[in-house]
Amino acid sequence: MNYLKTGMLIAAITAIFLGVGALIGGQTGMMIAFVIAVGLNFFAYWNSDKMVLRMYGAKEVDATTAPEFYKLVADLALRADLPMPRVYIMENPQPNAFATGRNPENAAVAATTGLLKILNRDEIAGVMAHELAHVKNRDTLIMTITATLAGAISMLANFAMFFGGNRNSNVGFIGIIATALLAPVAAMLVQMAISRTREYSADQLGGQICGNPESLASALAKLEKGARHIENYEAERNPASASLFIVNPLSGHRADNLFSTHPSTANRIARLRDLASSMFRGGAPQKRASRPKPTTARRGRSGIPHVGGKPKDNKSPWG
Repeated sequence: MNYLKTGMLIAAITAIFLGVGALIGGQTGMMIAFVIAVGLNFFAYWNSDKMVLRMYGAKEVDATTAPEFYKLVADLALRADLPMPRVYIMENPQPNAFATGRNPENAAVAATTGLLKILNRDEIAGVMAHELAHVKNRDTLIMTITATLAGAISMLANFAMFFGGNRNSNVGFIGIIATALLAPVAAMLVQMAISRTREYSADQLGGQICGNPESLASALAKLEKGARHIENYEAERNPASASLFIVNPLSGHRADNLFSTHPSTANRIARLRDLASSMFRGGAPQKRASRPKPTTARRGRSGIPHVGGKPKDNKSPWG
C-alpha cells in the first residue's frame, strides 16, 4: 500500500509539473526548467552524502574505533541482505539518526552521540534497522526524483513571475501569477507527503529487520522527546536536510500536518505496535538482532557499556 501511495504521489507531482509547464512556460520553458532541475539534482544525487555528512561533522567509525556499534550495524545489514554501509557518529546532543547514499552499495548510516547515550541496545538496533530500510527501499532515489520535479516547478514559477509566462496562454496574466504562486506550494505538499509515506515504509521494514518492532516504537518515543527539548543547531541552519532524520530535528514540529516532513510519532508507534502484534501472534517472537557480548565492557552511570578504557564525559559509549 505504501508503494502504491508513493507511486500515486509521484504521478501527482509529475502531473503538476506538466500542467504548470504547459500553462506558464510553454513546451520550451518546461523542457529548460526540467533540464536545469535534472542537472542540479544529478549533482546532489552523487554528492549529497558527502555534503550532508560534512555538514553535521560526522566522523566515520569502524570495528576498531566503535566495535559494539559497528558490529550491531553489521549484524543488521546481514539480516537485511545489504552490503555493509559506512558507519558514522555525529557529536550532537540531540538524539537522532539518518541514512544517506545514492544506492545500497554506496550507503552510509549515521547516529548522534545523544542517541547512543539515551537508547538501550535493542532500541539502537531498531533505529539503525529503520535507516537500513531506507537504504533497501532506495528512498534516496525516490526523493531525488521528487526533488527534481519540485525544483523544475519552482523554476517555472520563477520564469512566470519574472518574464510573464507563456503569452499564448488563455488564462490571462492574473491566472499565470496565481499558478506561479500556488504550484510550488502544491509541489512542496506532495513532496512532504512522499517523505512521510517513506517513513512509514521504513518503520515497517525496519521492525522486521531488527525482529522486534516494539524496540523501534520505544526508541521513537524517546527520540521525539529528546528532539523536542534539545535543539539541533546544524539542522536549524539547514532545514532542507530535516527530512533525512528519523524524527524531525527542527523545533516546533509535533503534529502530523500538511507541512510536516515526518508523520506524527504517535501514529508511527501505533503502527509499529500493530506490526509487533501480527509478528508475535500465535508463536514466539522472531529472533532479534545479534547482541555481541564484549569482554572488556564496563558499565557507566547510565547502565550502557563503555567499551575499552575509562568513560569520558560527553563521549558516546559506542564509539
